[in-house]
Amino acid sequence: MSPASFPYRLIATDLDGTLLRGDDTVSQRTRDALAAATAAGAAHIIVTGRAVPWTRHILDDLGYEGLAVCGQGAQVYHAGERRLLTSVTLDRQLAGLALAKLEAEIGPLALAASRDGLDGEVLVGAGYRVQEGPLPVVTFEDPSELWSAPINKLYIQHPGLDDDALTKAARATIGGLVNVVMAGAGIVEILPLGLSKATGLSLAARRLGLRASDTIAFGDMPNDIPMFGWAAHGVAMANAHDELKAVAHEITASNDNDGIAITLEHLLG
Repeated sequence: MSPASFPYRLIATDLDGTLLRGDDTVSQRTRDALAAATAAGAAHIIVTGRAVPWTRHILDDLGYEGLAVCGQGAQVYHAGERRLLTSVTLDRQLAGLALAKLEAEIGPLALAASRDGLDGEVLVGAGYRVQEGPLPVVTFEDPSELWSAPINKLYIQHPGLDDDALTKAARATIGGLVNVVMAGAGIVEILPLGLSKATGLSLAARRLGLRASDTIAFGDMPNDIPMFGWAAHGVAMANAHDELKAVAHEITASNDNDGIAITLEHLLG
């Protein structure tokens, strides 16, 4: 198949709820469709909210050696060379101010943080509900530990507000200081102001000589909205959050029903 037969030069895929099925695996059909698209001349970039340490084992399983955008756009990682090309950290003084302001408005929060670097730990404080799975975390009791080393982002949870309500309240209260995104069930994050998946994807694409107009993007959560705004074509999974579906150009099948593969197979003809 010639490169001209596939209409996009770049395929950007989120991981959780998109490329990954519910059991955290990638189906053979999806692997085959991505392989066919890359054989037809397209590049594939994984764009995930996960930081590099929580992404690397998935990339290894896929035999992925290209660029990956991790940490909601904070990190551009070269999987083949196992090195960070770019990394953006959250100003800890500003983050502390934002947290104090938010807690003064809505009450105490349960906190976690993702430390910067190839082996950055995820710190989890009292009351923070961690999703079950193999990903390692380090617990902390002294709040000062949060600020003892550079971090890419903070995770926040509230005992009485659901994800949508917490995100709305945080944006209204501290949206001028930091970026607030909802990345999944129980995952509301505080990021550097202006940082998004689109930021990291644009940097990675530029390294490949590609542009927004070359790009088709797949996602499932509100944190994928900036990526859809940047890409020429945004495809939401059937299981996607309503906010993402509202801005998508197209809705495909769910992550458990090979939604990415179905769309790519159609484009491949």
